[in-house]
Amino acid sequence: MNDKNVIKQKFVELYGAEPEMFASPGRINLIGEHTDYNGGFVFPGAVDKGITAAIRLNGTDKVRAYAMDLGESTEFGLNEEDKPSQMWACYVFGVCREIQKRGGKIGGFDTVFSGDVPLGAGMSSSAALESTFAFALNEFYNLGFEKFELARIGQSTEHNYCGVNCGIMDQFASVCGKAGHLMRLDCRSMEFEYFPFDPAKHGYRLVLVNSCVKHELVGSPYNDRRASCERVAKVLGQEFLRGASMEQLEAIKDQISEEDYMRARYVIGEEQRVLDVCAALEQGDLETVGARMYETHWGMSKDYEVSCEELDFLAEVAKECGVSGSRIMGGGFGGCTINLVKEELYDNFIKTATEKFAAKYGHEPKVYPVIISDGARRI
Repeated sequence: MNDKNVIKQKFVELYGAEPEMFASPGRINLIGEHTDYNGGFVFPGAVDKGITAAIRLNGTDKVRAYAMDLGESTEFGLNEEDKPSQMWACYVFGVCREIQKRGGKIGGFDTVFSGDVPLGAGMSSSAALESTFAFALNEFYNLGFEKFELARIGQSTEHNYCGVNCGIMDQFASVCGKAGHLMRLDCRSMEFEYFPFDPAKHGYRLVLVNSCVKHELVGSPYNDRRASCERVAKVLGQEFLRGASMEQLEAIKDQISEEDYMRARYVIGEEQRVLDVCAALEQGDLETVGARMYETHWGMSKDYEVSCEELDFLAEVAKECGVSGSRIMGGGFGGCTINLVKEELYDNFIKTATEKFAAKYGHEPKVYPVIISDGARRI
């Protein structure tokens, strides 16, 4: 996490008082991709990179905020018409507004914050920012919101103030994370449970390799995929694809398009893979976890068609280097692979992947080792 002393020092310099310190993490999702809007399971964990904020109530009805990484400051009120112009400030403002909409009585505060979640790596820096302020304001004002409601406050902030129609996974992982554990979230019932996940204990490491590629696709690939899934669910007489079997899908194959069939085949397979990974983790069997990660990657690449050449290349290099598991992390079309690597193979994998990728694509990928850590907290 960020150096809290540097942030604290900046706060004292700007506002002349001692702040309280809070932090929230970014997240990874080990497996369970494009399952959320199908009513399925996701399997995220909080990581050791996130947002750290110095905060102090100022007794006014104004928020004064300084984004350390951008060197930008702003001031805004707490009414709907006070929405700030800077995008980063809208996350903080949105959290304040969503708390008020839920009956939370809050006032103004001063804040300085900084982040070390790599941007564009799919680790969700925005959710970390929302969770930090939702958690802190809940503490300061004794609002009594449950953790899940704090996650919803973050999600509503994205929907209503930042123009992103996201699911709940990112905020949920940031608020509810627990060191050494992943969380299986049921996106239909919103129930979740913790599963032990401490790769180092078993001689493995978890690392993201960022292709630094973002493909802009013409049209709306996410909406198209979602519509495919909804069409198939409708033919099956279900609200979501969740719970459908491969046998049921085969039975209606001639009533749906080839494309819709492929999309549904991926999603139904992915639901089973999440359950397989949960069972494997309970046995301490990380090789099965890795095998399912590869299956997810190629399912996303071939059936769901959300990969890209660079990510497929990284998954292939991982396989050649003996990496236990590798797959696209996130929605696809660029970004990172997440890799489960045996300790003794780690250095060679990073060296080989970096060299081969640079030779083929003209730039090196970025490498981010991650450790599964705690969620939103006071520090």
